[in-house]
Amino acid sequence: MANCTRRYVPGGTYFFTVRLQNPQADLLVTHIDLLRDSTRLCRKRWPFTIDAAVILPNKLHMIWTLPPGDADFSKRWRLIKSTFSRHLPTPPDIPENHRKRGEKGIWQRRFWEHVIRDDQDFDRHMHLIAAAPVQAGLVKKSGDWPYSSLRKVALEPPTLKTTVPVPSAPNRTTAATPMRT
Repeated sequence: MANCTRRYVPGGTYFFTVRLQNPQADLLVTHIDLLRDSTRLCRKRWPFTIDAAVILPNKLHMIWTLPPGDADFSKRWRLIKSTFSRHLPTPPDIPENHRKRGEKGIWQRRFWEHVIRDDQDFDRHMHLIAAAPVQAGLVKKSGDWPYSSLRKVALEPPTLKTTVPVPSAPNRTTAATPMRT
């Protein structure tokens, strides 16, 4: 079992990736209203701000900002995932370890979170959310994906900084040679 250490920052802004157990499933888009209702119910009980979100068929990415003094994003995800799962039929192919624990096996048990450090980090993760439907091969332009909060937002390309300068000389062998650290 993986040893997962979470970083809790009260009032922090976080980027999350949450996945379904079955990578071929499309439950998140076929039951989008249930997911929205589950999230709305959670926000009513345990408030937080959704800065950006994209829902793909088998995973979702979100950026949340928690209220000052509150860092319990795990409680919120537990409520969203359990509410969503409770209202779906049990899939026929539940792994035995999920069945023994009384789980439906819809979600992966864990999720990935990242504390947003600064404005540049925030911008990079906004671009990740905007680009996710294109990278998943679902649409050609990110604005065409209906389950994204960034559909109508024009984002400037992030300014990426490298730690090693890239040679600009016409000598391609120099420019293509990997730098050693």
